Amino acid sequence: MFWEPSNTSGKVDSAFLFIVSICIALLVMVTFAMILFLFKYNKKKHPRGEEVKESTALEIVWTVVPTILVLLMFYYGWVDFRYIRNPPANAMKVDVIAREWSWHFKYDNGKEAGVLRVPINKPVELIMTSEDVIHSLFIPAFRIKEDCVPGMKTHLWFNADEAGTYDIFCTEYCGVGHSHMLSKVIVMPVSDFESWYQAKEAAPPVGGGQQLLETKGCLGCHTTDGSPKVGPTFKGLYGSKVTVLTNGKERIILADDAYIKQSILHPDADIVKGFPAVMPILPVTDKELQEIIAYMKTLK
Repeated sequence: MFWEPSNTSGKVDSAFLFIVSICIALLVMVTFAMILFLFKYNKKKHPRGEEVKESTALEIVWTVVPTILVLLMFYYGWVDFRYIRNPPANAMKVDVIAREWSWHFKYDNGKEAGVLRVPINKPVELIMTSEDVIHSLFIPAFRIKEDCVPGMKTHLWFNADEAGTYDIFCTEYCGVGHSHMLSKVIVMPVSDFESWYQAKEAAPPVGGGQQLLETKGCLGCHTTDGSPKVGPTFKGLYGSKVTVLTNGKERIILADDAYIKQSILHPDADIVKGFPAVMPILPVTDKELQEIIAYMKTLK
């Protein structure tokens, strides 16, 4: 009946359908009784009020039946909740780091990426935390969501049953870039995933700075096509004149190697005018820094 791309989606949908069905049945019954009584006990037919005797049987029915229904809904939800909250022992573990405003995924073999790649029909456990504020990882297609909280570990798990690409959203308002905090789950055939997972990461070539910007989460706030976002676009930035605020004072500086390096390592030093001072310090090596600068030079 439902599209079930994961083991969790079908369980959540079934529980939802069960509860909604009960609610609809009760709505129909109550509405029918209201309309029936409206005509049956109309004032024209009963101009004088009459005493209505209590009914012990009726009192028992409308107390016991709703109690049973509520307990059934609780049981149905609890069984599925317990299943969703307890990953199997053989689940593949992936660390998830949330930050303003991007997702970062780390695998046991050292692989890192800005999108989540997983094999089909393999349980995956996400071990999550946040580097700054509370975020919330939500995969709508899998019907799962969990907060990422600074200073603690939370977790989710799923088993994707259908290959494809699925959206990841942040559903906890986390600042001005909240709506841009997007990523993907890519469910791959096992052989394709193993090829990607076992492949050694080559040193980024010239122009590999784009991959670094994606991996480091820079493209969560900046663009490379000239369109506005939380931060200034990288297109045409290198070599241009930039108006910044330094210690509250406005000045114009050249966006050269030194400026880009300082913007990455000390983002609060010079704030681009018209944009919020929200950029975190980016953890990069000198080699990665040079790759990013080299890539920015190509964005004319």
